Amino acid sequence: MSPLRALYLGLAIWGSIHPMFYFIRWFNENGYSLSAMVDAWHVNDATSGLVWDLTVAAVALTVWIIAEVATRRNWLALVAIPATFCIGVSCGLPLYLFLRSRPVT
Repeated sequence: MSPLRALYLGLAIWGSIHPMFYFIRWFNENGYSLSAMVDAWHVNDATSGLVWDLTVAAVALTVWIIAEVATRRNWLALVAIPATFCIGVSCGLPLYLFLRSRPVT
């Protein structure tokens, strides 16, 4: 594995674990309610702006993944889409880059 691929993989792992630490801590303190978490994301204009920033980035990443999968036929790369929306862009983007950068055979 090239150093760049190892970096992408490391970032994908970090991008899945680090945000989940905060999400799980929040759920433990406030109860396991997704609607309450969404409400917390929109507690002020700064957090709403961040949510929309990440939402637009997630949609753009999804469009890019679908367009490239249609061209390259790298079907495994589609797993980055649920990773993006279930975990976050911090996991989905480096995961996609890791999957996209594998050697062509």
